Amino acid sequence: MSLAEHRKDYSLAGLLEKDLARDPFRQFEKWFQEAEGAKVIEPNAMTVATATKDGRPSARTALLKGIDGRGFVFFTNYESRKGRELATNPHATLVFPWLALERQVIVEGTVTKASREESEAYFHSRPHASQLGAWVSQQSSIVTNRAVLEDGYKAVERKYAGLPVPIPPHWGGFRLAPERVEFWQGRRSRLHDRLRYVREKDGSWIVERLSP
Repeated sequence: MSLAEHRKDYSLAGLLEKDLARDPFRQFEKWFQEAEGAKVIEPNAMTVATATKDGRPSARTALLKGIDGRGFVFFTNYESRKGRELATNPHATLVFPWLALERQVIVEGTVTKASREESEAYFHSRPHASQLGAWVSQQSSIVTNRAVLEDGYKAVERKYAGLPVPIPPHWGGFRLAPERVEFWQGRRSRLHDRLRYVREKDGSWIVERLSP
């Protein structure tokens, strides 16, 4: 297998400053709608990169479940590895790899917990099986085997048979408030377009073009 031979020249589109929306939220929504229109598989799938207090990084794929003027929202077990890392180092990066459109979006910022009301509203919108699974999984912890999870699920299923499932105290949302948002569009000859919004102290945004 020769990985050096794997390459592609990108040619679907370009990205110029005059084409950008006035803020990164509107630009993200525009590109997200285009990703949906192109039938990108799970366009809300993103890499969530976090780090320990001493700077050891980790990353995983999660699903974006909300976006507004305050930031990007996702939900998880607060006792998971990412939850523990965000508790001691609230800085994180999100990466949306829309490869079919030769695009990616990189969002950098500071993370805070979503309100309990917001977390409860989303939790109760989830399928019943997913609600039960949130009680079973001690995310990121070591389990002896698959049977531990399946037996735990059956126990929780019996406990809440015919009853509403309450939100676990260890489960909820995070909101990343962006400080920098980069929109990357592949171009020919590796001269890609990289336009980055940077939040100013007064809350306004400036746009910088980065060298590819």
